[in-house]
Amino acid sequence: MKLKQRVVLLAILLVIFIFTKVFLIDNLDTSAANREDQRTFQRMLSGLRVALDPRLEHTLQSPWEIAAQWVVPREVYPEDTPELGAVMHAMTTKKIIKADVGYKGTQLKALLILEGGQKVVFKPKRYARDYIVEGEPYAGYDRHNAEVAAFHLDRILGFRRAPLVVGRFVNLRTEIKPVATEQLLGTFMTVGNNTCFYGKCYYCRETEPACADGDIMEGSVTLWLPDVWPLQKHRHPWGRTYREGKLARWEYDESYCDAVKKTSPYDSGPRLLDIIDTAIFDYLIGNADRHHYESFQDDEGASMLILLDNAKSFGNPALDERSILAPLYQCCIIRVSTWNRLNYLKNGVLKSALKTAMSHDPISPVLSDPHLDALDQRLLSILATVKQCTDQFGPDVVLVEDRMTLSHL
Repeated sequence: MKLKQRVVLLAILLVIFIFTKVFLIDNLDTSAANREDQRTFQRMLSGLRVALDPRLEHTLQSPWEIAAQWVVPREVYPEDTPELGAVMHAMTTKKIIKADVGYKGTQLKALLILEGGQKVVFKPKRYARDYIVEGEPYAGYDRHNAEVAAFHLDRILGFRRAPLVVGRFVNLRTEIKPVATEQLLGTFMTVGNNTCFYGKCYYCRETEPACADGDIMEGSVTLWLPDVWPLQKHRHPWGRTYREGKLARWEYDESYCDAVKKTSPYDSGPRLLDIIDTAIFDYLIGNADRHHYESFQDDEGASMLILLDNAKSFGNPALDERSILAPLYQCCIIRVSTWNRLNYLKNGVLKSALKTAMSHDPISPVLSDPHLDALDQRLLSILATVKQCTDQFGPDVVLVEDRMTLSHL
C-alpha cells in the first residue's frame, strides 16, 4: 500500500475513533442521567402512600418546625420526607385556635391558626365530586379537592413546588365559631339545617355561601409557607386577558416566545423552564387560571415558580384546554428530567400513582374516575406535543439538561 493511501486510511480510522468515542461518552452520560431519573422515579413510587401518622420518629421538633426547615429556594419539601405523614396528620387534626377571613383574592377561603401557631388556608367544599363545571375552563368556584389532588400530582411529577395540602373535616359550630374573628363571624348564617358562611373576597356574596352538612364542613387545608420566605408576585407571561373579544399577545403572535426569551427573568436561569413545567402541570389538572404566579422575593430569577392556588382545576374531565400548553408548544423546550418523568407515567401509571397517593387522605376519594382517566389522556397529548417539537427542531434543541447554565438569547 502506498504511503499516501496509508495516510488517508489512518485519517479515516482516526475520525471514526473520535466520533465513536464521543458517541459512547455522550450515551454513557445520558444513560447515567436516565438511570438516576429512573431510580428517583422508583423511590417516588415506593413512598407515594402517605399514612397520616402522628409519630415523629426522626426528630424531637414539632411538625411545623420540620416543614419550615424543608423549604429551600428550589423546593418546598425534599424528595425524602419520612415525616410527611406526621406533618399532614397535624394539619388535619391539630386544634384550631383562631379563624379569620382569608387573605386577598377572588375566592372564598378562611385563614386558620392551628395549635402551635401554624397558619393554614381552609377552602370549603362547594361541589360534589361528579359535578361538571360548564363554561370557560376557569369558570366556577374553587374546588377544595383540586388542591389536594394537585399537591399529590406535584409529588408524582417530582417538582416539589406546591405547599402541602390535606383534606379536613371541621365542625363550624364547635371548632370555628368560638375562635372566629368578628369579621368572619359576621358572615355566618343558617340555611335550612346547615351552618354556612360566605367570608370576605372579591366574589364573596351573602347569596352564595358555602354550607356544611349540618355543622360538619369538608374542605382542604394548605400549609402556609414560612414567613422567612416572603413571596413576590409576577404576572404570568402567558396570562389571559379575561375580556371577551380581547386576546393576549401569545394568543395570536406565533413568535411570542422569542420575545419572552429576551425579557428578564426568562432570558437566563431556570424560570422559563419552570413556566413550561407549570404549563404541563396545569394542563394535566385543567387549570387555565394561572394569570399570576409567585416566587420567593429578591431571587433574581433563581428560585422556583411556586405552585400556589390550584383550586380552579378538575372542573370538567371532558374539556382539554390545549391553550394551557402554549408555553410548551411555542417555546419547544422541556427539561430532560420532566420529559423522562412524563414517559415513566404513561400507560396508566399516572392514574394509578395519583389514586394511590390520595388514598389515605381524610376526604378520599378525592377525584372521580373520569378525572383520573382524563389525566392519562392529557398526558398522551403532552407527549405528542413534545414529539412534534423534536421532529421539527431535533431533541438536542428541545430537551434541555436541568443543571446547565441556561441562556435563551
